[in-house]
Amino acid sequence: MTAPRKAAFAIPGDIETLTGGYIYEHRLLMGLRDQGRDAEHVQLPEGFPDADAAAMAQAIAQLQAVAPERVLILDGLVFGSIDSAGLAGVRAPVVAMIHHPLAMESGLDDARRQHLFTSERDNLRLARHVLVPSPHTRDLLVARYEVAPERITIARPGVDPPRHPAAPLSPPLILSVGILHPRKGHDVLIEALFRIRDLDWQAVIVGSPWDPAHAEALARQAERSGLGARLRLAGRVTTDELHRHYASASVFALATRYEGYGIVFDEALSYGLPIVSCATGAVPQTVPAEAGLLAPPEDSEAFADLLRRMIADDRQRQACARAARLAARRLPDWSQTAVAAGKVLDSLD
Repeated sequence: MTAPRKAAFAIPGDIETLTGGYIYEHRLLMGLRDQGRDAEHVQLPEGFPDADAAAMAQAIAQLQAVAPERVLILDGLVFGSIDSAGLAGVRAPVVAMIHHPLAMESGLDDARRQHLFTSERDNLRLARHVLVPSPHTRDLLVARYEVAPERITIARPGVDPPRHPAAPLSPPLILSVGILHPRKGHDVLIEALFRIRDLDWQAVIVGSPWDPAHAEALARQAERSGLGARLRLAGRVTTDELHRHYASASVFALATRYEGYGIVFDEALSYGLPIVSCATGAVPQTVPAEAGLLAPPEDSEAFADLLRRMIADDRQRQACARAARLAARRLPDWSQTAVAAGKVLDSLD
């Protein structure tokens, strides 16, 4: 029997970072090792996709040092922004891990958006294959970045079983999970919560301060809202604390402006939570229609209306919760994610 192809997974910064992308890559690395595969972790400098010259030079040197007998899986924050000439000098066959194109990020000016689009498009021409988490991201790469469909494999994120039994709080808890970054739409959620302040509820937003300035703006917005203790910005929490929040919640709400997938939706489904989110990016493909309600992005009034329905209408909420529990049974586990990626690695010569 042929041994699994050796691999190296290059990821910037701390692999323990609690974001969907980092969780995905950490679990994928562990899954590849569970196959008996020699898969080393290459820790690249922090700062991507806005790395300074020193970090860029260090990352290029690390990538070019990977032996050609290994397949190099390269995290999308780095892959889409690294110098193309430096990437062209990498000896190992490169597999890009693209969660969503960097040019789709929120809050970019036109020049930065165009630079990231051009950089990622050029670098995709240097990749032997591309791993993506969703059909949505695959279709974007084909349509906008001219990547041949046969060079793309969908490795859908896995989900773990619930750690705790459901124990909904009273008044009902509205839970939102996502880094404190403009793309996640927590500002829209806070405005929507203000619009339904006449209802009886409590809300928690869990997420690390990825964008410190935005995190401070959210804290000021929450204070100005007058919602007081009903709304809590919990910041970064442990994995067990996060799962306790899921178990305590009655509704999961994420007013996102864009998602290339959204692992948090699968986590919510695994706890049987009805979902309120936005019809943007991969969300309509990820959230089953029967399990959630989707508003247009950046529309706090529409989002508030859907939250009101989900909180005030017991029949609606219970129907969505039943659909969420059924959908959770069909979700893959992380070993299936690793199998999909491993087939790609073993197919490259």
